[in-house]
Amino acid sequence: MTNEDKARIEKDVITTLRTIYDPEIPVNIYELGLIYEISISENADVQVLMTLTTPNCPVAESLPLEVKQKVAEVKGVNSSEVELTFEPPWDQEMLSDEAKLDLGFL
Repeated sequence: MTNEDKARIEKDVITTLRTIYDPEIPVNIYELGLIYEISISENADVQVLMTLTTPNCPVAESLPLEVKQKVAEVKGVNSSEVELTFEPPWDQEMLSDEAKLDLGFL
């Protein structure tokens, strides 16, 4: 797999992640800063390291599963895995400028 292939897959994965919303905040999970890392292997296996707004988030079970399923459907992706972490804990500083603007923080 070329670096160009990896870059295209990563771009498509990010586009997909921008379609997934936290049900409590009207902003997608990518702009919320919930995605910490996207790794793509030579075999096009995608590993997503993500967090939630709080450890007790009501979608703690369903949101990572939704991410895994939607990333697996991206063209060129062989498989997907999602790892959930709370280090570092999420805070509002992780919001993108776009999300801050949408939420009225800018």
